[in-house]
Order: sequence, then structure tokens, then C-alpha cells
Amino acid sequence: MIAMTGPSRLPDNQRVVITGVGLTAPNGNSLPELRNSLLQGRSGVREYEIRYFGKTLAGICEFDALRYQARKEIRRGTRAGSVGIYSANEAVKDAGVDWPNIDKSRVGVYVGVTEHGNVETENEIHELKNYNYDTSFWSHHHNPRTVANNPAGEVALNMGITGPHYTIGAACAAGNAGLIQGSQMLRLNECDMAICGGVSESIHTFGIFASFHSQGALAEHAEPWRASRPFDLHRNGIVVAEGGCVFVAERLDDAKRRGARIYGELVGYAMNTDATDFVLPNPERQAECMELALKRAGLVAEQIDIVSTHATGTASGDSQECNALRRVFGGCQRTFFNNTKSFIGHSMGAAGALELAGNFGAFEDGVCHPTINVDELDPECALDGLVLNQPREIGKATYILNNSFGMLGINSVAIIKRY
Repeated sequence: MIAMTGPSRLPDNQRVVITGVGLTAPNGNSLPELRNSLLQGRSGVREYEIRYFGKTLAGICEFDALRYQARKEIRRGTRAGSVGIYSANEAVKDAGVDWPNIDKSRVGVYVGVTEHGNVETENEIHELKNYNYDTSFWSHHHNPRTVANNPAGEVALNMGITGPHYTIGAACAAGNAGLIQGSQMLRLNECDMAICGGVSESIHTFGIFASFHSQGALAEHAEPWRASRPFDLHRNGIVVAEGGCVFVAERLDDAKRRGARIYGELVGYAMNTDATDFVLPNPERQAECMELALKRAGLVAEQIDIVSTHATGTASGDSQECNALRRVFGGCQRTFFNNTKSFIGHSMGAAGALELAGNFGAFEDGVCHPTINVDELDPECALDGLVLNQPREIGKATYILNNSFGMLGINSVAIIKRY
């Protein structure tokens, strides 16, 4: 990993900025739509039913997949691929890139995922029973659908990108990991433009619901939009969501040369591993990850304006992250904390990227969106600066720190500076 010495001391050809955002979330199919939903308290969680498991709750996206794909391509490909294709095309459009004339061998695609292939495999086995499990009827599309590089590969195929592409398996840290990988490749001059972020098709597999349910970690609530409630004393688990968020990232000198609008600059990042447990988090390692990102950015904790928390709504996960946050930000009077999963559920591989993007608006309007659905704050989650239920005007916002942590103890942190 390239050492970071603080943004002000790096030359423009080593500074990485975000110039485009494309996304689909359960409560919006563009960054303006997502931001408005976060400020207006609009949830994207609703009732959902999936075979074998039955009725549950989920964050469901409703984007126009046919905007960038033909029906035949959708049938041949994957839901994760469609989410990625929609988000990537929207990001390039948002960035104002002269796409027909760009050198596509100098574009890289780096897409983070939590898991991939479960949806397609479940569907194909379900269909195979119609043929008495005769595998001669097995779909010849199975292999390209389920190879690990699929979501990034579908984006590259759709957009005619001939530079490097790969999918990054980083559990629920994957959205940040995609952005971090894209940044590193830009600094290494392996590409001139990185299409990077995270996607999730998770609600289309019954297995994820059944697994969280057997773990006692699947949220339930009579009112679906209130089910995802990180930090609330009576929270009872995760709401599974699908989604995608893809960034166009460029070196600052290239972005300036083409007069691009800049959302923000990636000034610090870190990834580490708990090495503790399959699912239980380690607050000490989480704190170390935040501290390393701050060090690489040349910042101290007091300079962070907004911390976008990972908190998923599980009893142990939220309180453990709060322990880590107190270690790093205890005593910081001007640091505010919020959570996006309370609006959309946990979009797994897309979560980090969606949650980061949803906070970009604070650079312009000086408002920190809240965590909603907190009726009674868990004392173990009480943080000074925690923004609950209503947006809060915080004045000028310069730095956003984004936490994303995942199973097998993978942690990721990204810090974005107002440009």
C-alpha cells in the first residue's frame, strides 16, 4: 500500500478525487434522490417474500435496468451485474466524461461485493427440479454468472472497457475497499480513471435471510420502515438490502485538466483484520483502523466533522463499534455521528459506498443527516454528537470518515475531504 503523507504534501498526480457518482438504493436511484430521502426521513424498507424462507422485510431497489441493457443481456447476466452496470453508467454520465472518445484501455473497474453467485446457483437448482435434477439441463450461463469477477466483468463488457477489471470480496467492507483499490491503481498509474465502489444482489437469495434468522440477527417489526434501527435499545437485527454505488475516481491533475466537478478528495484510508472471530467484531481493531486512516491523512480526530457509522442494528455490533468510536473520538466536540442503514437496511457489499455518498451533500449544505428509528437510545450506544431522528445543521463540513466492517473481521475506513 502506498504511504500517505497528508493531502497538502502530495502532488496533483497523486491526489485522488471523486468526480462522478452513480447509484441505486432502496430509497433513491440517484445521489440527489438518496440525499433528499436521508434529509426527509424516507425509508426504503418494506415487506418482502422469498421462496423457502417466506415473508420478511428487505430494502428493495427499483431502478430501470433496461436503461443500459437489453432484456436478453439481463436474462443472461446477474442481478449484481445489472446493479453495477446501471450504477457505473450513471456515474460516468454524472462525471461528464466524453465516454465515446476516452481511451478505454486506461479505465479500470474495481467492484466490491459481499458475496456473489449464491443467487444464481439457488435459482438454477430451483429450476433444475423441473427436470428431475437431470444436470444435462443445467444452464450453460452458470460459470460466467458465478465466477468471482462477474460484477466487474459485466460492467466492463457493457461499457467496452478494456483496462483491468476485478471484483473485490471484502464482506461488508467492500464498498470502501472498491474505492481504496481504485485509488491505489490510479496512484500506481495503472489506469487514468477508476470505476469503483460496491454492489449487492443479496435480497434475491433465501440463504442470507435464513442464515441471519438462525443467528437471531434478522430484524422484525410490525411497521417495515421502522425495522432497521441501529443504536435503539430494542433493535433486533439486520434488514437485508440490495443496492449499488459506483464512483468515478481520477487523479486531481486529470480532473482539473478536463474541468470536472469534484465531490471530494480521498485523503486517507485503511484496512485491517480483527483476527478474532467469524462474526463478532473487535472494537480494538476497529479503532486501530480509524486511527491508521487518520494518520495517513495527516489528521487528528478533532478535524473529522461527520463519522458515517457501520452500525447494522445488531445488539453486539452497534455497541462494540461505539466502544471503538469513543476510543478514537472521545472528547471531540465538533464531530457528529450518523447512520444510513436505518433508512435502507444493510446493503452488504454496497453499504460502504452508498453510506459515504449519502453524506457528500453535507459539503454543500452543512447538514448531517440523522439516524432514524431511535425511540430509546441504548446507553451502550450513547455518543456525544450522535444525530438522531432529525437532520442537524453543523455548519461547514470539511472531512467525512466512513466506517465499513465485515465478517471474518475485515475492517475498512475511508476519509473524504471537501474540495
